[in-house]
Amino acid sequence: MKSLAQLRGLGLFDARVPRYTSYPTAPHFKTEVGNDTVTPWIKAIPAGGSVSVYVHVPFCRRLCWFCACRTQGTATAEPVAAYVETLKQELALVKPLLAPGVEIEHLHFGGGTPTLLQPEMISDLTAAIFDMAPLAEDAQFSVEIDPTEVDEARIAAFADAGLTRASIGVQDFDPMIQETIGRPQSYEITRDAVEALRARGIRSLNVDLLYGLPHQTKARITDSVNKVISLGPDRIALFGYAHVPWVSKRQKLIPTDALPSPEDRLDLFNTATELFTGAGYAVIGIDHFAKPEDGLEIAHQAGTMQRNFQGYTEDKSKVLIGFGASSISRYPQGFAQNEPATAKYQGRVRAGELAIAKGHAYAGEDTLRARIIEKLLCDFRADLNAIAAEHGVAADTAIAMVDGLDAALPGTTTLEGGVLTIRDDSHVLARLIARHFDAYEMSAAGHSQAV
Repeated sequence: MKSLAQLRGLGLFDARVPRYTSYPTAPHFKTEVGNDTVTPWIKAIPAGGSVSVYVHVPFCRRLCWFCACRTQGTATAEPVAAYVETLKQELALVKPLLAPGVEIEHLHFGGGTPTLLQPEMISDLTAAIFDMAPLAEDAQFSVEIDPTEVDEARIAAFADAGLTRASIGVQDFDPMIQETIGRPQSYEITRDAVEALRARGIRSLNVDLLYGLPHQTKARITDSVNKVISLGPDRIALFGYAHVPWVSKRQKLIPTDALPSPEDRLDLFNTATELFTGAGYAVIGIDHFAKPEDGLEIAHQAGTMQRNFQGYTEDKSKVLIGFGASSISRYPQGFAQNEPATAKYQGRVRAGELAIAKGHAYAGEDTLRARIIEKLLCDFRADLNAIAAEHGVAADTAIAMVDGLDAALPGTTTLEGGVLTIRDDSHVLARLIARHFDAYEMSAAGHSQAV
């Protein structure tokens, strides 16, 4: 195991390192990609093919201070109702662009707070989605749920629409931490929401936790993790809190001097990891855990797990279409992001056009590098020979990309027979190792990687 000094020296605690839920990452998207670019991408989806769909609901009743996501507060249902009508218009714009027989393999509602939607809005919106494209027979349908903003009527509406997985945000159960991050949510309220979901037949449950929060200690995270384990979730996402007050104004309400040190953050992560593995959960990638029988762990073991904007997924579709303000779509040809501002997004859709603001069209070595990064973050290894063959290039082209890695991050990887493997004691450095293959980040940082 590497020492904390070694980890610090290698750059583990650099908050600027991307999470690589896409490559290139969103800050590198350009306005040159617009509706004229993306419309042919949608039309190119083959007849009878599958897509995944992401629906972004940016509204929240309360604005949690820790959150840096694209959200906005509302005290009434009127702006939410108007937004749902715009989503329906956007779905109607995409429908005629899709080839016959296209089905939805994965459907995910994120936010914001999707459970802010009233039951009739949920039924109306899901009907519009399925009018655009039906759910495939074995499709997965997941929704991010705020236990303080959900009731039996909303759960029933989602269940009637085909919900298969609920993703519950917890972050931390400690009252002092909750007060400091502006998110009061008792264990009892969370437990009641879990029981209500299971009563409606929703068997699959995901829980999101954060480490690195203000006032978080080993004892406090131990208590929170044990409470999460008592809920019996099928999978857990354990994300590191990113304190970026220069990006999120709300984070300025969080006292910087209450944040744990980088070394304490690592201890918090290791403590939670030991508790989850001790309870029988498998470690998946850099920040997920799952029961051995969960679909994510099955995909992980089979080597078919992927990584997208929601993190790790067993989704096999090559297309992810995002709907709503700021949502990002992924196509075999590249990425496209909608207008981030709700008003601008609504204005463009109501004018009868897609609301693409920017994106990225793959070029050069993009897809090759993207695949290497994805495999390193999913499996901690990348068979460069196989990846090169997938992309129709010589193995030497992919292997040459490893040059300089050992000098930059000595002792973290091995390269044998064209297979790059991250050493067991260096898994925590996976994002840093992945960044070595990121031509855009390295070029921006003044390194010699060619874009």
